Amino acid sequence: MTEPTAFDRKMLEALVCPMTQTRLSYDAARQELVSKAANLAFPIRDGIPVMLIDEARKVED
Repeated sequence: MTEPTAFDRKMLEALVCPMTQTRLSYDAARQELVSKAANLAFPIRDGIPVMLIDEARKVED
């Protein structure tokens, strides 16, 4: 299995949740950006965050 492409953490400062406009947290293990306010996790594919609500995974508490 190959290692995932590194995500630029500086990009995290510029990105917000497209639904709630709140800050995101980075989950390195799952390669996702998580919006706690919206309970959504946005995938990072090849180092690029996919900030589409339709592509997000619902996060269970």
